This record gives sequence, structure tokens and C-alpha cells, in this order.
Amino acid sequence: MAGQPIVYWRLGSIAEQRYDVADQPMKGEMDPFFFLTKHKNFIPHEYPCRTQFAAERRGKRPLVSSEFNVERVWLPFASPRIDLSGFWFRPTVLGTWAETTIEAASTGEALLRLRTCGGAILFANGEEAGWMAPYGRNLESAEHFKIALRVGRNDIRIWFDDLAERDARYYFQLDYLSGPAALVALPIEVEGDAAGAMEAALDDMHFERPAYDGGEVALITSVALPRDAQVEVEIEGDFMSIEAPVRLAFDLPKGQTRLPIAETEQLPADFRHFKVTLTVGDYSASRVFGVEICHARRQGDAKEALAARIDEALSEIAGHAEADTVRALARLAIGQAGAETDAMISGALPAIEDCHDCADFILVPMLWCRKVYGEGLDAGVRARVDNAILGYRYWMDEPGNDVQWYFSENHALLFHTAAYIAGGLLPEARFVRSGRLGREQSAVGAARVRAWLDHFEAWEMAEFNSAPYFPIDLKGLCALYALAPDKDIAERAGNAVIRLLEIVARSAHHGILTGAQGRSYEHTLRAARSLELSGICRMMWGKGNYGMRFHALPQLALCLRDHGLSVPVELAAIASLADDTAWEWTFAQGQDRFARLYHHKTRDHAMGSAAGYRWNQWGYQETVIHARLGRNPDAQIWINHPGEVLQSGYGRPSYWGGSGTLPRVHQYRDLAVVSFSCSDEQPDFTHAWFPAGAFDAVQVDGHRAFAQSGDAFAMLKTDVPLNEVKGGPTAGNELRAAGRRTTWIVRLGDRDADLPTLDAWAAAIADLSVRSGQDGELIVEDPEYGTVRFLADARVVAEGRTLDPANWTVRGEATRMKRRE
Repeated sequence: MAGQPIVYWRLGSIAEQRYDVADQPMKGEMDPFFFLTKHKNFIPHEYPCRTQFAAERRGKRPLVSSEFNVERVWLPFASPRIDLSGFWFRPTVLGTWAETTIEAASTGEALLRLRTCGGAILFANGEEAGWMAPYGRNLESAEHFKIALRVGRNDIRIWFDDLAERDARYYFQLDYLSGPAALVALPIEVEGDAAGAMEAALDDMHFERPAYDGGEVALITSVALPRDAQVEVEIEGDFMSIEAPVRLAFDLPKGQTRLPIAETEQLPADFRHFKVTLTVGDYSASRVFGVEICHARRQGDAKEALAARIDEALSEIAGHAEADTVRALARLAIGQAGAETDAMISGALPAIEDCHDCADFILVPMLWCRKVYGEGLDAGVRARVDNAILGYRYWMDEPGNDVQWYFSENHALLFHTAAYIAGGLLPEARFVRSGRLGREQSAVGAARVRAWLDHFEAWEMAEFNSAPYFPIDLKGLCALYALAPDKDIAERAGNAVIRLLEIVARSAHHGILTGAQGRSYEHTLRAARSLELSGICRMMWGKGNYGMRFHALPQLALCLRDHGLSVPVELAAIASLADDTAWEWTFAQGQDRFARLYHHKTRDHAMGSAAGYRWNQWGYQETVIHARLGRNPDAQIWINHPGEVLQSGYGRPSYWGGSGTLPRVHQYRDLAVVSFSCSDEQPDFTHAWFPAGAFDAVQVDGHRAFAQSGDAFAMLKTDVPLNEVKGGPTAGNELRAAGRRTTWIVRLGDRDADLPTLDAWAAAIADLSVRSGQDGELIVEDPEYGTVRFLADARVVAEGRTLDPANWTVRGEATRMKRRE
């Protein structure tokens, strides 16, 4: 065990205690660079609760707040950490007990290394061995401890705690660096062969398909249990979902290796986490699996006319969305006022009244409901809404003790929009936290909205090209366009809405966003059909599907239906190419154009990347290369370096969302090079999302992988062997390349008379390689483009052209080309 982490533990429950400090204002402003981390992936902004918590506890022995009672067993599934990370909407102190047993072959001293972001106390055989208390928000620290081991059983316990404020990296890792020969021997309540089979079954378990748009949802495993087991499945959305989890239970006879869950239409749509618990006797083991559920069959094809698609979108949200204020707005807009709609608004009010993080997402559509449809609300609900409006904290300079995220541009827009509209709605009422009358609050909000629009018009999205943040920006901008009393604000907001739709159209491939993204999550990358942008594309241009979670779609629909918003008709042909041309799209986003973006697409395939973006630095949530093939939305590929090896975790970056270390990326049309030089502190492999089940044909051979979807082809090639992941949550969907220093080549293509099959195209392209030139150049001899030179300053030289990202503008340049020059 020397040099290895101790990964098997029994855990108690998480003791949670709300941590409130005195209401006080904060200093600060929107930070368009907050995720461009300077030190590892540490975000520097500190709330008063962290300042007080650190003053009370940093550098002091942690406070144990609960007794230890075993709640569950932690199985590693390749993760070295015991990771209970999550999202808490108010400041909350967390504390948890963990215990394990070390069987030592002899007496002696062992050296252990304990890593955590919060605090921890280490006990060995009932004696305290030491503690650590760095309490750095989501920033890991490590300490070394010596413990005396005796022959045989040694009981190890850890108490670990932290302050959760929004996203919290709540974990520890205990490494056995040196000492007597030893093994971990965890006491369990079932015979060893059954426990081992349960772990092996979960280790291999995966969904039969990469995503579901119909049919039976089922998990499979190659490991049969030796005894009958009970199965519990808890199905829930991402951390923002308000839907109650769906819970299912059934028996799994011994020997059976398929776990049928339910028909797709019986499960809630969107990307969902399935927590599967196997129980034999008194012993239970669990693991989380993720997959997208889309009700595409029920939705069918989009209507031909825009007006009909607008009606369809409002009806879909009114009837099938999560029961929040966005759905309430859609219901009111189509005449469905009443008790059910009132209940949706009432259910959202506690989060607004208590200033939960992300309450601004809920507040803006609620203000629309109140301003436009207020007379249709129950009088008591309407009065409570008004009280919530007056009591809310609209910006960090107002007193409060919450952890609302004020710093990102999408939140800043919603705070300022809400203050502007709310103040105008109740002009003579006193807003509690600011002390201003409503008309004064509205004036402050209007000034801040104008400043935000100034920044947007100069630099556009800091969270560049990001699928989850387009709808949130659209939420605020649509509200301003429809509801702003000032004509200049309404007009500028309308222009911004059209600009965002243009960016989506240029970056979309048949209704699905494709391209580099400044912030991404597993649940937004893998949700091709059910992500809100897919629904926006369906309503605007007739391609896409609806999920269950919405931020902006009904607001956009109402801007079109009721407020005269007109979107250029030519965007439809750009969003979904039908002719024999290609588009090259170069643009920049973020203050000072810190993200320079490249996109190339044909009717058959698309690929986008970030040029010269933070090479070899620690990443946050950036996806820097992304491609799609054919017309199947699930036939997509992206490559990253995992920020953690725990799958379906909350890391930023996570297993799929973002990169632990950002690669050097170059792209020229259908050719890209992705070169990793990863930090030694981070996982020792890079990987590609490569969903074999979504492609029409797949070949994987040594260093190369080929795929076909429709008339599109793709090749991935690495300088180390590719490993197809055949077990676990991403079996059949993941290719890995071992090591921290790996170069990938990505090449897309399409069927033509000369290369009519995947085999023929693969033979023509298979020998592509990267060679190093002078001054850090990377050179590829491409059969179509000739010599392609990728320079160390991010310029690309090919086909007599030089592409220089330093010259790319925020407005961008779209070049129409023949598919084959």
C-alpha cells in the first residue's frame, strides 16, 4: 500500500448547520475574468461569511459537531478521494466522520499525507494524531502526519469539515506514504464474495445507449451477483433542478446483468443522474450514472411556420417544464392562470425571500409575471410577491449575508435588470435593503443596465460561446426588451438578443451548438437534444428538441409574439446548412478579446475551437474543442484533460466539463491539433467523448479511431495508443490516451465520389502526423490542404492564407467557402 491512497471508508451523514453572519454590504463589481484563474483553479472572490469563518477557525483545531454513526460505505471506483462535493444555496457548515481499518503486518510508524480544502482531524486507534485547518475555499492543502501502527487491526478515523458557499469541493484524500506492509480491511455486513461482486458490478455498470430519445432505459453490467439483490434507483437533475427525485425499487435476481429502469417517456427529460444502490442482506453499495433523457418522439418534428413554433414552445413549457416561475410565465401567457400557476410562483418565493444563490434566475421571470399578468394572480400570492420584491438583495452594495454570485456577467445582468424593473413596478414603495424608493431603485438599476450593455457591446460574452449561459443572458435581455420603460435600453437589449441568436446560428450545426465554450458542465455537454439552446433553435429555425429546464425560451417567444422582435430570416440557413458550401467563422469574445474562437462547418459536420487560449495553464470549465457529425445530435466529439477522476462529480473542472490543464489547440478548417502538457498534480490521462453507439460506423485501431455519421467522417489520432473504455459509466463512449503529455489530431471529412466509404476516407487520411518545426511550430502535411503550419503565436499558415487570431474581432468575420477548395 506504500505510496497509495486509502480509498475504502465508512461514512457518517453530513452534519449541516446554516452559517449566517450579520447583514453587511460588500465591495466589488462584475468580474469578466473571474474564471481565468491565476493560481491553479482558485476563484479569489471572498464573501463576508468566509472572512468571519476563517477568523474563527483557520489555523485552529476543527470543531467536531456530531457523533459518528455509519450511514454508508464509500467505494472508490478509481477515485483517490472521498468526495462529497455539492452545491449549497446558503452558507452552510458541513461536517462528516469517516472511518477505515488498516491491517498492518508489523508494528511501526506510518507516514500519511492528508489533503483537503477545509479542516480535518486524524485519529489512529482512538488517539488524535493531528489536525489541519487551512479552510481555503475550494483550494486544496496537504499536511503530513505520523501514526503508530500495531500488528493487525488499526482503526483510522477522520473528521472533516468546511464552509460551503455555493459550489463546495468537500473532500479529503489520505495517502499512505510509507510504513509497515499493510492492507485496508473494511468491516462489512455481508460475505466478501458478495461484496466484491457488488463493487465489480457497479464498477462495470453503464447505460446501454449514450442518450435516450425513446425506448427502454436500462443499465447493464458484465458481472452477475451471486445472490439476489434489491435495487433502488434515485433519479434527479443537476444541482439547479427543483424537481423531486424519482425513486424506483425492484429486485435483481442473482445472475441477472441487465437492470431495466423504465420507458424513456416515463422519466423526466434533461440530463439526469441515476444513483443506483444495490443491497444484499444488510450491506449496500451505490454509484451514480448520468444520461440524457429526451422526449423527442412525443415532440415530433417542429412546425413549419414561426408563429406555430412560438405557440408550440409556450405550450410545451406550460405543460411539461419544471414547475418554476419560467413555466408560470408560459402558462400565464397562454391563459392558464389559476391555482396551479399560483402554486408555482409561491413555491419559488422562499428562495427569493431568503436570497438563495441563483434566486436572480427565478426573480426576473417572476417580475414579468407580476408586471404583465399580475391581475391574474391570487391576491394573497400577489401581495407576497410584492413583499419578496421589496425584501430582496439586488446587488452586493446592499446589506445581506448571502452567497449570491454577483461577479459573473450573466448574474450581474439579472441583478440589474431585476432592480430596474422591480423599482419601476413599485415606484413609491421602500426597498428594504437599499432603503431607496422604487423609482430610485429603478434609476440605479437602469444606470447599471446601461453600463452592462456598454460592456456587452464592446466585448460580448465573458463566458464565451457557452451553451448554459446564452439562455441566462437572453433571460435578462428579453425582459429588458419587453419591459424596459426607457426606449434606449429596450432597443439596445433587442439588438443584443439578435446578436446572441446570430452567434448561436453561426456556431450551431442543425440546431445544436458546436464549438469552444468558456464554461461547460457534463450535464450541458452531454445533453445534446434537451439543452435549452436546442429548444431555442427549434423555435427559431425548426431544428431541435425541448427538455424540462428553461431560462429564456418563453421570454424570447413573447418578445416575438407580443413585442415586435424581428430576427433576420437569413439566420435559419446559417444555423442549418443545406447547400454544398462551408462557413468559416472567426470571432473574439470577452474583455480585451481574451478568447479568440474559430468555427468551420458544412452541412455534414462542424468543429469549433479556441485559438491560443491559455495554453498549459490550469483550466476551469472551458471546453476548447468540440465537433459534430451528420444529423444525429448525439454524434459529437470533444477532447479534454479531466479535472478529477470521479465521474458525475462537482469539480470545476470535472471529469468532462473543462480541462484540468488546458491544451495547446490549433484548427484549420476540418483539421485540428490538440497538444497536452498537463500538471503532475492532475490525472495522468487525456480523453475524448466518442459515443460509438451514436455513430453509424466506428473503427478503433491502435493510435487511431474513425467514425461515420451520415455523410460525415472523423478521425482521432494520438501519439500514444488509444484505449477504448469498455466498463463503467462511459463504456462505449470514451477513448483514453495515457499520460500527461499527449498530442491528438482531429480530422473531419465527408463522403464524395472519390472517397465514398469510411474505409476509403480512412485510408486517405490515416497517415496524418504532426512534426515539430522551428520556434515551436507544429506542422501537418494534409492531403487536402497541403502543408499546414501551426505557429507558436497561434497563427495558422495554409493554402496561401495566414489566419492570425490576434486580428479577430468581436464582431467576427464569416467567410463562405466551397466544401473542397
